[in-house]
Amino acid sequence: MIEPNLKGLSVSKQCSLLSISRSSFYYEPKGESEMNLDLMRLIDKQFLETPFYGVRQMTWHLRNDNHLVNEKRIRRLMRLMGLMPIYQKPNTSKAAKGHKIYPYLLRGLRVDRPNQVWCTDITYLPEFCVDALNEAIHKFGLPQMMNTDQGSQFTSFAWTDRLRRSGIRISMDGKGRFLDNIFVERLWRSLKYECVYLHAWETGSEAKAGVRKWIALYNHMRPHSALGGKPPAVIYWQRNETTNPDQQVQRVA
Repeated sequence: MIEPNLKGLSVSKQCSLLSISRSSFYYEPKGESEMNLDLMRLIDKQFLETPFYGVRQMTWHLRNDNHLVNEKRIRRLMRLMGLMPIYQKPNTSKAAKGHKIYPYLLRGLRVDRPNQVWCTDITYLPEFCVDALNEAIHKFGLPQMMNTDQGSQFTSFAWTDRLRRSGIRISMDGKGRFLDNIFVERLWRSLKYECVYLHAWETGSEAKAGVRKWIALYNHMRPHSALGGKPPAVIYWQRNETTNPDQQVQRVA
């Protein structure tokens, strides 16, 4: 609106009439630094893969890739880029009806080492529980304890018999106590909002491949706040190697 060469009306007068400072007319905005532009490209690329990453997780992701950034900078850049992560909504599970009741063994128990306690749950996606249990045991060995809710899958003879024969202690949440198994409940919620709800799979094989890809991301790449921004697999193997050096020799071999 200001004409620098307007006859009879100086720039100062025009600025005064428009109620802006004269210096603002001469101000030239400085673009983002090369570092910030590089970070924005990295943020954009990662956000396409994980649109559920907020400021904190994006910051941890970049730090894990050896970029020295803080949350303040990433928050500003994500706002500048107009990136809004997909947030999750809380959910609960319902207890099953009528079955043999096993005691809840986790109350007051400090869980501080790998394979001390396993937890499991089932969501609406098809999953063969005993097959999944057998696969986990084959990969990681036997846990000392297995905790589940009181769903029919986990009170069935096939499930409990497999645990008893393996010498695994059985623990079950009390009815209506969804918080007892909150870690695996949170895992399912993350799976739904970060994977299932973002895709329109047409076949079972597509769903299986998509879930497998997300589980790999969750375990090996996704930063976790409870782990100081590190992925679970990194912490698991670090602690497992510390508490079970013999297993480390076997894994390397």
